[in-house]
Amino acid sequence: MSLKLDSLKGHIPDTVIAQIPEVSQKFAINTPLRLAHFLSQCGHESGNFRVVNENLNYGAKGLLGLFKKYFPDEAKAKLYERKPEKIANLIYGGRMGNGPEASGDGWKFRGRGYIQLTGKDNYTAFGKSAGVDILADPNLVATKYPLLSAAWYWNSRKINAVADQGSTDLVVTKITKLVNGGNIGLADRIKHFKEFHHLLS
Repeated sequence: MSLKLDSLKGHIPDTVIAQIPEVSQKFAINTPLRLAHFLSQCGHESGNFRVVNENLNYGAKGLLGLFKKYFPDEAKAKLYERKPEKIANLIYGGRMGNGPEASGDGWKFRGRGYIQLTGKDNYTAFGKSAGVDILADPNLVATKYPLLSAAWYWNSRKINAVADQGSTDLVVTKITKLVNGGNIGLADRIKHFKEFHHLLS
């Protein structure tokens, strides 16, 4: 099935459109419905394809609100506020294949790409899939493979099967849970999906 990629011009950056054929072929994101779901999630997660590196520059208040588990009180939050590298090493240390906080893996394998690939395990598996030594240069996820890494993650969670369930808000909600772990930004994701689905159909 050919996808009407020209219809996306002016709605998403040309650099993103240029990456779609490889992604759709490699990970079977190859129907208007699947692609609309995929692009709407990528678009939301990356601020309309502008952000490819996770922003962890939080103040104490943000840390207490978002990461209560790691910042039980204001005193600890104050030690970390506005120190993105320190924050990443704490909240991502010792999980997702990352070494402990002191290893620096949390920062090294922070969220990158259009769906914010995170953690050494994910980077390793994506690198194998792409045939690239991504651990030697994790920044490639942001610079060279922002869409391919997102598609790899999408595929690893078997989201095409959910996308095939249709174009309802309920389907967008299910996909959002798989991508984000919750329903953050759901209204914006639904709006993006309707726009892309209309353009591609």
